[in-house]
Amino acid sequence: MLTRFESLAWAPLAAALLHMGEEFVWPGGFYGWYRTYRANAKSVSRRFLVILNVGLAITLIEAALAARTPFGPPALLLFSALLFSNGCWHLWAAFTSHAYSPGMISGALAYPALLLFEYIGWLQLGRATAWLAALAFLAGISYPLWSALYHRQGQSSERI
Repeated sequence: MLTRFESLAWAPLAAALLHMGEEFVWPGGFYGWYRTYRANAKSVSRRFLVILNVGLAITLIEAALAARTPFGPPALLLFSALLFSNGCWHLWAAFTSHAYSPGMISGALAYPALLLFEYIGWLQLGRATAWLAALAFLAGISYPLWSALYHRQGQSSERI
């Protein structure tokens, strides 16, 4: 059985892998759905999605392995907020497109629970201050903003 500390360290990776499974394995279809949602967006290719998701998984593994260092908990808080904001985006995208967004269910159920679990846990363990948690939250939820800017720019030029 995992300790609370280990659970806090590895929960973001577990939630992200669950989410990626919904997007790309079962029921899958995120790539096609997204290209329709963004009117055949050139900013998203299969290669881009592989790089982005493999990079996220590697980063979450590194953050979990660094959980006992001063860097680990802030990184895990930041990525928990980023994942939460991605889940909110899936809900918004499904609402505006009037279609199921692959990743919406895990984003709506797992990511809010992850956010609460991580923030409450690291604060209770004394591994993060309220200020650090607030800063990580603000930085993490900025993800939809810079993602939208990237994809808006990518509409006029070919990307990865």
